[in-house]
Amino acid sequence: MERVLVTGANGHLGRRLLEELTVPTRAMVRSEAAAATLAGHGDVCIVDYADVEALRRACAGCSAVAHLVGIIKESDSATYAAAHEDASRNLLRAASDAGIRRIVYLSILGADEDSTNACLASKARAETILLGSAIPSLVIRVPMVLGEGDYASAALLAKASRRIAFEFRASSLEQPIYAGDVVDAILTGLAPGVPLGVLELAGPRSLTRRELIALASAVGTRVVSLPLGLGYALAWMLERLGANPPLTRAMLGVLDHDDDIDPQPGAEALGIRLTGLVEMLARVSD
Repeated sequence: MERVLVTGANGHLGRRLLEELTVPTRAMVRSEAAAATLAGHGDVCIVDYADVEALRRACAGCSAVAHLVGIIKESDSATYAAAHEDASRNLLRAASDAGIRRIVYLSILGADEDSTNACLASKARAETILLGSAIPSLVIRVPMVLGEGDYASAALLAKASRRIAFEFRASSLEQPIYAGDVVDAILTGLAPGVPLGVLELAGPRSLTRRELIALASAVGTRVVSLPLGLGYALAWMLERLGANPPLTRAMLGVLDHDDDIDPQPGAEALGIRLTGLVEMLARVSD
């Protein structure tokens, strides 16, 4: 494998992937601030995903792309269509011209073009764009990802440190996967010979959000479940109050998605071992 282009490289998974790749890399980000977080990671380029010519320059000399760009919260300045569909479409144009031979796209469990959730539908449309191209592409769908020092783990541990935690629909099913396992999956997916198409991955265990918080808690956190409708009403009000609300209805729908799959077919196809939930929580708690 020659040089690998990593999009969304400043995210938690992007940084871990850059550290694990043993071939030359090029990290692609959207801003100077994002680039600054990658000091010491070698070749870093700042690219607007709407600029196909800049994307061509980023792809030049690379043989594969790990496409990690994605958002779960839409705003006026960052729409789902722009972040998922347009970015994938423009990347494909540039990658085709540059002779890219493989793309691995990180997607999300629940992605479905017929979904009533705008984020999940947009992610699925981006998958279709990539899988319909002439470049061999692999889509890896994952649920909540937990890793050392990442936002999701910090949020979970913060809830688990309280005596009482309030959750919208605490019976929602979570199936968290360890960040290191996701990186292993991407690394394997970048190599020739791995099956193409869509693979779904998750951790070995599906459990309610209430159970997940209790398992992570050392203080016996009591979880109080609030009606999901209340959450949607709150999100609706926040959307009306500002252009970049902290919570949106689509975001809440993604977070509330019930994740309960058999992860073994995907793990076996990629030849990876999935980290158990207890071990995962121990790692992110250290």
